[in-house]
Amino acid sequence: MQHTRWYKDGVFYQIWPRSFLDGNGDGIGDLWGVCKKLDYLQSLGIDGVWFSPLYPSPGADCGYDIADYMDIAPEYGGMEAFRAVLDGLHRRGMRLIMDLVVNHTSDEHVWFQKSRRRIEPYTDYYIWRPAKPDGSLPNNWDSLFEGKAWAWDDLRQEYYLHLFAVKQPDLNMDNPRVRTEVKKILKFWLDLGVDGFREDVITFISKKPGLPDDRLSPASRGIRHYNHGPRVHEYLQEFRRDVLENYDCVTIAEAPLVSPGRALEYVRESGMNEIDMMIQFQTMCADCLFTDYIPRPFSLRRLKRAFTRWQTALDGQGWNLLYLENHDHPRIISRYGSEQYRVQSGKMLAVSYLFQKGTPFIYQGQELGMTNWRPDSCERYEDVQTRNARRDLPEDKRLALLHRASRDSARTPMQWSDAPNAGFTSGTPWFTVNPNYREINAAAQISDPGSLLNFYRQAIALRKSLAVVRCGSYREYFRASARLYVYARETREQRLLVICSFTEKPVRFHAPAGFSLPDMKLLLSNYPVGRVTGSSFVTQPYETRVYLYE
Repeated sequence: MQHTRWYKDGVFYQIWPRSFLDGNGDGIGDLWGVCKKLDYLQSLGIDGVWFSPLYPSPGADCGYDIADYMDIAPEYGGMEAFRAVLDGLHRRGMRLIMDLVVNHTSDEHVWFQKSRRRIEPYTDYYIWRPAKPDGSLPNNWDSLFEGKAWAWDDLRQEYYLHLFAVKQPDLNMDNPRVRTEVKKILKFWLDLGVDGFREDVITFISKKPGLPDDRLSPASRGIRHYNHGPRVHEYLQEFRRDVLENYDCVTIAEAPLVSPGRALEYVRESGMNEIDMMIQFQTMCADCLFTDYIPRPFSLRRLKRAFTRWQTALDGQGWNLLYLENHDHPRIISRYGSEQYRVQSGKMLAVSYLFQKGTPFIYQGQELGMTNWRPDSCERYEDVQTRNARRDLPEDKRLALLHRASRDSARTPMQWSDAPNAGFTSGTPWFTVNPNYREINAAAQISDPGSLLNFYRQAIALRKSLAVVRCGSYREYFRASARLYVYARETREQRLLVICSFTEKPVRFHAPAGFSLPDMKLLLSNYPVGRVTGSSFVTQPYETRVYLYE
């Protein structure tokens, strides 16, 4: 089947289902709640939805520990609710993308339970190793979430590999039977009508033969032996050839520690094109080193380098995925913007990425300007990564770090109104609602023409109306500036100039050579702009403007 690359014209929205909207009053977000908000998503200008995992799961990693790949969890409404959401999206011309998590399963998956009992053909579905002759672990790798990367199983009397939580054993993708299972999963959902997959840490699925010790000592020892492993391209090409090529679907790879050059090995549109788009982490490292838990001061120059590097390296060869928030990172206004200037900086941040070349993703609550949650105790966090992060720190310092770095801030319930529990549920919410919901909620913003929500609607509509955003070239100006991010998008017919101030301090902006502001049309701004008489102005806090030559 011919792949039409329909995703290039879309804007997508990520739903963390447990925290989106509770439709039955049990305190847990579900697909019945999603059904109630499909018109809301359509009014925002959304063309497709990516759902974080909906499958049955014990919940050791909020659904990323899957116990059954071919069902929908009862707490989310089961298959009946899923079909209702799928039909509702398709009737509105929107797409549905599932989260595919096949680097690991839950330890409660039937495959693992049979593997630990050495029941064929499941014996080698996972990566099992005996202890070394001296009784030590099979190698010195660390897990990314929970201690060392090996856990002992009393029943099998061997260790199993878990690159993430202890309850997330890694699958043995070198086993062709495991790859056959993955292809069955892909086909099952595509035959139901889903439109693609976001593939969780898919670059980890091939481990270096022999699983050697790692002599390096980064934040997680071992990662160079399994990230972009020796057979990862072979396996992705197999999935594409045997299943994905038969459907007009999209594939999105999550890829930690990936450069644009390495990304092109996956997303290059000439050749096999194993993956359509890639979620990279470099644009999320402007205030941290490798991970949100190694903080450093925010650097606009660092952010701009990442933006520009991906825009230029993939241009004409692959397609960018654009995002500033998802379920794995804290809220962007609390990171790169300003809670004091929440609305202004939220609008500026939206502009900073929505007019780049690629397919934008918006995370639930981003369009409202939701901010980080700041509990009074480390024990109030739910996330397995957060609970195990930096336990070496004193309580006060650790709590300050978690306030800044925990991805639980992106997982508090969606703030729909100023009603109890932010209108998320009529019951007891599964997780704490951010107390600022009385000021920050959708109901207050829907009818306010100056709200952040309505600004997102304007920006998305404007993006879709401009051919230059879809296919124009990209050029950054004032690269040395630590306060301004300025870029242009150009075709023969249109020239777009995007101006973003990342500071509350006034900055004198001068239009780049070849641009005359009085001769351009102001399309979008987050402050009232009077008649422009010259090609320079002094910015207001977190000001943004979008100008057009036609």
